[in-house]
Amino acid sequence: MENVAIFDSPGKGRGLKATKEFWGGDVIFAEPSVAAVVFDSLLERICHSCFRQQDKLQRCGQCKVAHYCDRTCQRAGWAEHKQECGAIKAYGKTPNENIRLAARIMWRLDKEGSIMSDAQLITLDELEDHIPDMQEDDLKDLKVDIHNFLDYWPRTSKQHNIDNISHIFGVINCNGFTVSDQRGLQAVGVGLFLNLCLVNHNCWPNCTVILNHGNQSAVNTMFHSQRRIELRSLGKIEEGEELTVAYVDFLNLSEERQRQLRTQYFFDCTCEHCKNRIKDDLKLGGVAEVDGVKPTEEQVKEATDYCFQMLEKMESARLNGDYHQVVKICKECIEKTEPVLADTHIYQLRMWSTLSEVQAYLQFFTDAADYSRKMVEGYMKLYPPNNAALGMASMRAGVSHWQAGEIEIGHGMVCRAYGILMVTHGPTHPITKDLEAMRMQTEMELRMFKQNEYVYHSMREAALKNKPMAMMHEPRSVDEGIKNLFHRRK
Repeated sequence: MENVAIFDSPGKGRGLKATKEFWGGDVIFAEPSVAAVVFDSLLERICHSCFRQQDKLQRCGQCKVAHYCDRTCQRAGWAEHKQECGAIKAYGKTPNENIRLAARIMWRLDKEGSIMSDAQLITLDELEDHIPDMQEDDLKDLKVDIHNFLDYWPRTSKQHNIDNISHIFGVINCNGFTVSDQRGLQAVGVGLFLNLCLVNHNCWPNCTVILNHGNQSAVNTMFHSQRRIELRSLGKIEEGEELTVAYVDFLNLSEERQRQLRTQYFFDCTCEHCKNRIKDDLKLGGVAEVDGVKPTEEQVKEATDYCFQMLEKMESARLNGDYHQVVKICKECIEKTEPVLADTHIYQLRMWSTLSEVQAYLQFFTDAADYSRKMVEGYMKLYPPNNAALGMASMRAGVSHWQAGEIEIGHGMVCRAYGILMVTHGPTHPITKDLEAMRMQTEMELRMFKQNEYVYHSMREAALKNKPMAMMHEPRSVDEGIKNLFHRRK
């Protein structure tokens, strides 16, 4: 692989560095997965070949577990599913996602050996499994998975010793990459990408990773392109500079990021943002002084504790599908905490985010637009400028303003999102293509609005009468989005 080289990163062990200069949006390398599987909870809703989310999927007639868009996807996924199909049928039940992924990895290793491509920089055996560092509960789960794996693994397949099996499960535990759906909006599975495992963490990284499913629509599977990750530059990277990505969401406090990194990845982050707790004061701060009055630390703490409690109530109502109750809880909380907490306070941002999504779902677009704008303004003060989460939030805010008839703000938000996602996702990604079409549409409507506001609103109302707004997707938990780079089964 000509763009990167392995080196010893001070205090981190192995890492990757650039062997040439890169600019924002450059693809440093692309890599297909060794193997990938759909989450247990989404087995019947996601295609097991292209990872698209579909309303109607065709079930494998043999194992009754794998689901596909159509015969084309089933043929494309047969190489991965062939041995799995017989194993599931013989096992008599569906093994969990870790077991299914481990089995797919082992079948591929048995078939192709440890070097699976010319671009591979490291073998699976060379990766750390961190089993000695695992906590007692995680070790118990590991032993259960290994026990069930041995029952599931076919007697006709090559047999492996416990150490090899344990190593693969350990590698999956700390290096399993979260796989998104086709449009990159929801985490739907987990996969293993060997070269990506060499890229170290930084809370303020110079790269990002996205999943590009490529072309899976061709009827003839020989024209399908591989499901792959792309490591993309977020800005200028000098030759010899270490390449880093964020394993966890920067929106978390330094202490929480450290806890997550220590628990799942078994290291302490020593980046400047963690050492100096950069922006932590903004994430739990109070509002700035207004007319000579500033809330006391006690008032900020009281509002923070109250907001945290209301977030738990809100999440419970959301899980029960009681969205009107979600709105009531959020508005009650915001009314009390907004005069005290800063617009960058992470609990308040979470309230605004949830409320904007729920109000859009309930088709109260003006409310949704208002809260989504506040969310984006807070994110802009916390995230790096080219951050995928900021780009997706800007897109959501743009759509909400567009639906609310606020075309000027909507077009501005859509353009901001498009600029960010051109760097983080690239021009060929489905979500960027959607944004390009949206940008052109809002630009046309904005020109019409500037020429004659009355005509614009009249035409918009007439269009909505003929074709009412479609219902949005149901609001999802923050955890169901793609916040963390690597996946850990709960």
